[in-house]
Amino acid sequence: MGEQAPSGTSEKARPAPQGKASAKKPRTTKTAEAAAPAKAAKAAEPTRSAKTAKPAKATAKPESRLAMIRRARRINRELAEVYPYAHPELDFRNPFELLVATVLSAQTTDLRVNQTTPALFAAYPTPEDMAAAAPEELEEIIRPTGFFRAKAKSLLGLSQALRDDFGGEVPGRLEDLVKLPGVGRKTANVVLGNAFGVPGITVDTHFGRLVRRFKWTEQQDPEKVEAEICGIFPKSEWTMLSHRVVFHGRRICHARRPACGACPIAPLCPAYGEGETDPEKAKKLLKYEKGGQPGQRLSPPPDYPGLPAAPLGARTEA
Repeated sequence: MGEQAPSGTSEKARPAPQGKASAKKPRTTKTAEAAAPAKAAKAAEPTRSAKTAKPAKATAKPESRLAMIRRARRINRELAEVYPYAHPELDFRNPFELLVATVLSAQTTDLRVNQTTPALFAAYPTPEDMAAAAPEELEEIIRPTGFFRAKAKSLLGLSQALRDDFGGEVPGRLEDLVKLPGVGRKTANVVLGNAFGVPGITVDTHFGRLVRRFKWTEQQDPEKVEAEICGIFPKSEWTMLSHRVVFHGRRICHARRPACGACPIAPLCPAYGEGETDPEKAKKLLKYEKGGQPGQRLSPPPDYPGLPAAPLGARTEA
């Protein structure tokens, strides 16, 4: 049995509450419909956590050493294809000339050294000749390379040591070379790698900044850089790796404004974007043979695709 209606209430009066409820329903629906776009807009907005997580680098997994080594070796292979003609950019005909030219290259360009050494070796072709040189005359010849007094002292000292201790010959051992005045590990490795075929890493300004830019090392000390890079590559690659990295640093991966948009190893470089990324603008930053300019050597190797440097003056230096 159902409940009885209260007395005094007719069946016609009963729909009144339903009418009130149905009157309120549209207002509720209208409010919900009005709020819907606001909720949808709010949902479309990125959350605070999404904004924080937007940069991929912030959440990217750190590169393992194995992955870094694989990437580094791939970069070396890529550079070998880009610079199959990579070579030391100092003119020389024998170990003595390379030793002297490398000492002179400190704090100046290889181009300036190459413009200076023809007259130097014409006057003093052997260690014995240079050992007997008058300091003032030697200084005058090498003046264009800068720091000419200190360099003249080093050249006289190493020439005398070669004459007196090594029979006028440049030694082919690292431990002997670094004992010569003005000769450090960098110079010794240049001479050993290019005059004697002994593999070595040459850590000059260009090499050091690029291997740090590539994230191969974080070291600043040249000897520590050398040790870490030697641990990444097989010994047989050390000398040519040095040439390729230096070539790349002088032509494309400049210190202040690298030409990222024209870089053939950009996909492998963690520093991509530090320089000019627009391809057309980046092309204008290329140097030497990559930019249609003369190289640094007056007498480049036969396979060098660029133009030789001019004996007097130069348009481009690095």
